[in-house]
Amino acid sequence: MTADAPGHYSRPGPFTRLGPGQAALLEGLPDDPVEVCAAVQALVVQPADAARLGLPGERIAEKDIRPVSALITALTDLDPAPLHHPRSPEHRVVGTCRHFATLACALLRDRGVPARARCGFGTYFAEGRGLDHWITEYWHAGDGRWVRVDTEHLGNGYVDHPEDLAPGEFLTGGEAWVRYRAGLIDPGMFGVAGTEHAWGPHEISGNAVRDLAALCKHEMLNWDEWGRMTEAYEGGTGAEYDLLVDRLAGACADGDPAALARLFTDPHFAVPRRLIG
Repeated sequence: MTADAPGHYSRPGPFTRLGPGQAALLEGLPDDPVEVCAAVQALVVQPADAARLGLPGERIAEKDIRPVSALITALTDLDPAPLHHPRSPEHRVVGTCRHFATLACALLRDRGVPARARCGFGTYFAEGRGLDHWITEYWHAGDGRWVRVDTEHLGNGYVDHPEDLAPGEFLTGGEAWVRYRAGLIDPGMFGVAGTEHAWGPHEISGNAVRDLAALCKHEMLNWDEWGRMTEAYEGGTGAEYDLLVDRLAGACADGDPAALARLFTDPHFAVPRRLIG
């Protein structure tokens, strides 16, 4: 990681840039990064919970919103209060772990705090399994390290310290890929909760590609597919693609923004314009 890498992540990207006038809505949020993440918990509701609340279909479709500016617009259409005011579940924007993580990332970047959304797998939801998940990282200058925060699950009891996840409790897609290639994990135990088919090496490589995109400030939706991801999910890739993902995982581990940006131009990994909007 280059010395300027944290500073690179203190500036917004295409999906974490606020809209005109939205910065005022952040006034009143706490200064502590973990407390900012905790405030996000009262802004987002999972689709399954929204369905149980009886929210209409057009509200459930909010889970397909990518830009944080549009998420904030949806929130303030429901309740115009500043973002430090907790919302009741029916007045929260509908989103997944990706939305929790990315919204927190945007709020931290707006305050000049280096922050990143990361895509990978939580290993603490079900024993022996890695479940598809997103978390937020922020740079702790005093410690000189990235701190991983499970924004969605702060205080939910899944892990002792969700405000500072221990090594191995969350694996990015690239970290899980490296362990799979080294024979350290069973790839069949890594995938998407509630599915029968979405498990295995292809799920790990898919999240590795999504994590590269997030490190390049393109925090995509959990189900977005591009490049050769669909081909991989269908079992159509082989050793040549695995070597490309090896290279990707190494670049993500090194964390050099310039090297990541160069890799992100590879047609196998670059997000197409149709998904950026």
